[in-house]
Amino acid sequence: MKLQTKVTLGSVLLATLIVTLVSGVDLYSSMQLRLQSTYERAEVIMDVARFSVIDTLNSHRDVALPDALRDQELKLRLLNLLRSPNGVLSIDVVSNENLRVIASTLDDRVGSNKVDADFEQLVSRNTWFEQLNALIYKENRYYMLQDAVGSNDKVLVWVRVVIFPKFIRPTLSEMLYQKASVAVLSIAGAVLVTFLFSMALFRSIGHIGQLLDRFASGEYGPDPAADKMAKDELSIMASKVNLLGERLRGAQFEVSDLRGNIDHLLQDLEDAVFIFNRDLRLVFASGSVEKFLGRDRNSLPGQTLATVFPPATLVGLVVGQASESGVAIRNRRVPNNLPGQTGPGPATVLLSVDILEAQPDGRGGSSGILVRLRDPEAARKIDRELQTADRLTAISRISSGVAHEVKNPLNAILLHVEVARSKLSRGDTDVAEQMDIIAREILRLDRVVRTFLDFTRPVELQLQTVPMQELVTEIVELARPQTAASNITVSVKQETDGVDVRVDRDLVKQAVLNVMVNAMQAMPEGGELRFEASATRNTAELRISDTGPGIPPELRDKIFRLYFTTKNQGSGIGLAMTFRIVQLHDGTIDFTSELGKGTTFLIRLPVAV
Repeated sequence: MKLQTKVTLGSVLLATLIVTLVSGVDLYSSMQLRLQSTYERAEVIMDVARFSVIDTLNSHRDVALPDALRDQELKLRLLNLLRSPNGVLSIDVVSNENLRVIASTLDDRVGSNKVDADFEQLVSRNTWFEQLNALIYKENRYYMLQDAVGSNDKVLVWVRVVIFPKFIRPTLSEMLYQKASVAVLSIAGAVLVTFLFSMALFRSIGHIGQLLDRFASGEYGPDPAADKMAKDELSIMASKVNLLGERLRGAQFEVSDLRGNIDHLLQDLEDAVFIFNRDLRLVFASGSVEKFLGRDRNSLPGQTLATVFPPATLVGLVVGQASESGVAIRNRRVPNNLPGQTGPGPATVLLSVDILEAQPDGRGGSSGILVRLRDPEAARKIDRELQTADRLTAISRISSGVAHEVKNPLNAILLHVEVARSKLSRGDTDVAEQMDIIAREILRLDRVVRTFLDFTRPVELQLQTVPMQELVTEIVELARPQTAASNITVSVKQETDGVDVRVDRDLVKQAVLNVMVNAMQAMPEGGELRFEASATRNTAELRISDTGPGIPPELRDKIFRLYFTTKNQGSGIGLAMTFRIVQLHDGTIDFTSELGKGTTFLIRLPVAV
């Protein structure tokens, strides 16, 4: 049912209900007025009849009471009170002794001792339903009003006015007919007014609906009828909707351009990227889709997640579980058995599923998922290239320190060669001192070169899976004797329960101990050495913090250089060796330092798969 029909019918029903309620209240008020009028008229008749009975009894004092009340003149006087239609059936005079009717305007009521219902209670205390029932449905029900004749000590007779509600019905029915006619006309008028109002109201609303239908079908052009519409509130709303359509058209062009640019950027990637909306329907596919699915990516948009990645396949099973649980997956190795694949293709894929968060409007849920497929071989190739680049960077940083160490002996050799040449040119053959110095500098240079060769020589790593918590505990226990002797307290905080790393245990301990020794040497007067171990999904982290003086800003770029040291007896090899060991384990090492507060070294190592 359309909204216009619903609103029209609702308005008609509401108008009918209001008119019915108003008519019912009006009818009840009219009925009350009629009953009240009858009650008041009956009271007047009863008072006049009572005075007539008293007058008759006073004029017939020598006659017995029943005989006096049977006086024809009294009867005529009572009948005259009933000439106008007022709902009164009869006027009775009732004996106080046996409550029998002695005299009445109706002869057949003489001798009756029947007591009728109280009319006053019907008018003032009964409900409207009982009143309506008495007026319409109870054919032979009589009501009465009565008053005593006599003194307070002795009641002689009762004057009773008998009311028959049936006599009121003709005038009440006529009034009801008039009220019903007015109600029907009111309802018809309400229907007509409501219909005309809804036509005027929904004309502009219908125009807005047509605009929205055009927008839904992709037509965002200007509305040709916009200038012809009236300038009421709904028409202004329609013009705003039309303006919104213009903006949507511009946004559609921008989205189309942006999507084309993104697709152009991703189409040369080795990865395949899929974006599904909140209904798990594909809205975007790019990259090497054909390589993994064996299907044209242009035919995929609009298909469901189960169609693109069937649940019967391992890839589809993992993607489906991630979408249902809302837990992201990063680089999980999954056998590639997707249907429709042609050509060799990768036998195994690295699968990543990211949950796209909804807008922060408080409604919660996700706005879709992003699925990425990668070729492990291509990923390994990129990793090897990155590792090579990192190691070249490390060698470059180390070489700068070596160059400094080589330059000093060469300068000394060159200087003393010139001194020896000058002496020989003058015929002085005593150059033994210069030869000794040159020999010592050559030995020094040889030692520098051999150290560098040893440092850069390939190392055969003895990798093993080691619990991170156990590795940190071993390092801390190795440090305790020296820290106790140096008045240094050790604090340990571990959050790596169940986390393993794939490392050469001895080399990693050597790397961490180098950092630890530097930290202890920075606190000659004692202090605190803190070890904090934590882990993320893919990385284990170890922080070594001291409370020493910190590293000056001008020295922070040099501390990992080979042979660089600020200590009188330092070799400048420890931190350079630590840097190299961490690099060999595909990890990273960094530090933060604040003057006067201490230094923190952060070592990150990959978590064992």
